Amino acid sequence: MSIIQMLLIEMEQEAKTTRNMLGRVPDDKYDWQPHEKSMTIRSLATHIAELPTWITLVLTTDGLDFATAPYAPVSINNTAELLDFFEQSLADGKASLSQATDEQLEPIWTLRNGEEIYSKTTKGEMIRITFSQIVHHRAQLGVYLRLLNIPIPGSYGPSADEPNF
Repeated sequence: MSIIQMLLIEMEQEAKTTRNMLGRVPDDKYDWQPHEKSMTIRSLATHIAELPTWITLVLTTDGLDFATAPYAPVSINNTAELLDFFEQSLADGKASLSQATDEQLEPIWTLRNGEEIYSKTTKGEMIRITFSQIVHHRAQLGVYLRLLNIPIPGSYGPSADEPNF
């Protein structure tokens, strides 16, 4: 099995869990945040939903410089929009990945803010980091939902709220 095939399988598995978690965000809590230093649910969930597009970004560029390409998130106002946006992002990322070759994962990709370099990795490593970012932020969202007393879906097995995974 090629690396691309393995990444596609992993992407689809993580998409199921991500979809379930995003679907729990209540429409009336999009401006809620657990702490003044925390993102709002809107910002966090939107970021999770957009991350699959980073696969296309990684495969089609040599890097991202926040100094020249400032972050401009899509405006999401409810969970139906959030899930639609996630599905579009997922389709975009999967399409790019499915057309890639293992050799295209080898060049270096740089994430920076002007002269400050955040990471310099192969494109394949950055795609894996993107998957890890989805999982990381999804876990943050789980904490937000727990604080709002919203049942948490299982990720890699049952959860305390859904023991029959």
